[in-house]
This record gives sequence, C-alpha cells and structure tokens, in this order.
Amino acid sequence: MGHAIGHRCLAVRDIAQDAIIELNLLYPSGDAPRLHHVGSYPVELARDGRPVPGPRALVVLSHGDGGTPWVHRDLAIGLARQGFVVAMPKHPGNSLNDNALAGSLSNLENRPRHLRLCVDAALADPMIGTNLAARVAMIGHSMGGYSVLAAAGGQPWSGGTDMSGGPPRPIAVTQDRRIAALVLLAPATRWFGAPGALSGVDMPILMRFAEHDALIPPRLADIVRQGVPDAGRIACGLVAGAGHFSFLSPFPPHRIRPDFPPSQDPPGFDRTAYQAVLLAEIGEFLRRTMRIDERGVCEA
Repeated sequence: MGHAIGHRCLAVRDIAQDAIIELNLLYPSGDAPRLHHVGSYPVELARDGRPVPGPRALVVLSHGDGGTPWVHRDLAIGLARQGFVVAMPKHPGNSLNDNALAGSLSNLENRPRHLRLCVDAALADPMIGTNLAARVAMIGHSMGGYSVLAAAGGQPWSGGTDMSGGPPRPIAVTQDRRIAALVLLAPATRWFGAPGALSGVDMPILMRFAEHDALIPPRLADIVRQGVPDAGRIACGLVAGAGHFSFLSPFPPHRIRPDFPPSQDPPGFDRTAYQAVLLAEIGEFLRRTMRIDERGVCEA
C-alpha cells in the first residue's frame, strides 16, 4: 500500500452554533499530487483528486484546544496512504485564530456535535460519500479526546472544570451510533468522572498517555478504564519520555521555540521518530477493529 493523497475541503453548516465547520478530507487517490502549503506546512496533495474505489472506512480526527487539524498531518496522511478516508474538522470557537469558546459550556456541547455533522457531510458528499463504508472510527487528542468520547456515547458533566458555574449537570450531547472504534491520545477525561458517565462507550479503544504530561496526567486514564463497560476492550499504553504535545507532528524549524509549548518535548524525546510508531500502532488497531483488508478496503 502507498496511495497518493487526495484532498477535498467542505464547509459544514452547524445551525445550532450558527457557524461553519471547515472540514478537510484526505483519502486515497489515483491522481498525481502537487505540492501545496497548508498554513506553514508543505504537503503533497491531489486537490479534489479522483478517489481510489472502496468501500473505505471513515476516520474522524479531532484536534485539541486552540489547535488545527494539520498539526496531526503525519498521522492523517499516513492513514490515508493505508486506505482510510480521514476527516479533519477545524472546531469553530476552539481552534487557532478562533478560540473565543475555550473553557466554556458551549464548547463542550459543540465539539461532539461538530463530529457528528462532519460524518453526515462526508457520507453525503457526491465525490467521497459513495466510497465510504458504514463503519466510522474517531481519533482525538486532548480536548479532541473529550469530543470523541462524548460523540461515542459518553455523558460528560459540567461543573468545576469549565466556566458554566452552578452545580454539576449533564452536558447536552448526542451519541453517534455509527462509531465503531476510538483512538484516545492524552484525552481530556475529567468531565466523565461521574458514575455511569462512560457506560455507553462499548467499543474497542486504543489509548495512549504521555509519561511527562503536565496538562493531562496519565492517572486520568483510570477514568476511562474504570468507566467503560468492558476494560478488556481497551489497549492502553504509556509513552515513555513523551509530553502532552508529543502526539503532534513536528513543527517547521522556524516555529520550534521555548515560548511555543506545542513545539516542545521533554529532553531526549524524539517526536519525529515517534510519529512512525504512533502511525503503525493506530493503523494496525484500525485495520483490525474496522476489518480492513490488505488493499485498505472494508471487508463485508
């Protein structure tokens, strides 16, 4: 395997938030790619290239607080080369240059809905939708981990960890029953500490925490392990030497500096080398749980 990468960008309307979700789709394409610059990142893509026939599994990737989907470009491109269709939303109100809702109750309600709307949009797209299988996987880093847990059937609770004020209460989210597998990378789990909050998340989970994560300590993995119906369906691991942002793709040299925490790793950790490890682990997990054959096609 090793497909060229097609790229399609959709504008997804979220009526509830009155916002547009920018959705980037990466997928296997038979067309020749060209060099494009997405922000400060040079990427070889075939814009609106013809998809390689499927059916393909859809993987939705949710970025962290104040981030962009392109900070996970190595993982997304690697999965698309393996045959997956990767949907990368940019969460309005909680993304780069648009972060007014960070820490708010509205953001906790919006993010899981964004993911559901993006699945709808990908399936309805005239170029990509007919090439997709019914099975969906989701990957989330940090606040993205919160988002995919809530979309997959978790019931988050407000109070104490957001700006809502007042006593704790359930946050309004809707389960997307199309989700068949989750990948959680240093997930923000603290909203799921109430009894039964994760009882609806009954699916295979690959979960990774960073040893030196000061933002989301590895002990928070216990919230997931103790909260889901079957902890035996979780493949949980601690990434030795890693920090919170070590799951992101390396930044260009001009953006690597001490006052930009997402570019920084604990001393001695090789983020570039780890990207290959992360891709291999996630790719194997998704191929197995989503029943993907050697061509990258979903088995019946």
